[in-house]
Amino acid sequence: MKSELLNKLKENKKFHQYLKENSNYYKNLNRSDKNYNNFIKDMKVKYKLRTIDKVDNFVDSVDIITKIIK
Repeated sequence: MKSELLNKLKENKKFHQYLKENSNYYKNLNRSDKNYNNFIKDMKVKYKLRTIDKVDNFVDSVDIITKIIK
């Protein structure tokens, strides 16, 4: 694994945590740096960090607030 990639993984706590939980990515990332994008996508899906997840959370919050106001 390249040192740049290692630094990216160490800097972000969520990356590091996901890598601990899914150790198969160690092998994939060692084989090719192209697997990094797949790693990021899977991590965002698991931790709900995608844009659509954020929008859903916001909409849910607005719904709750409107129900409280009524």
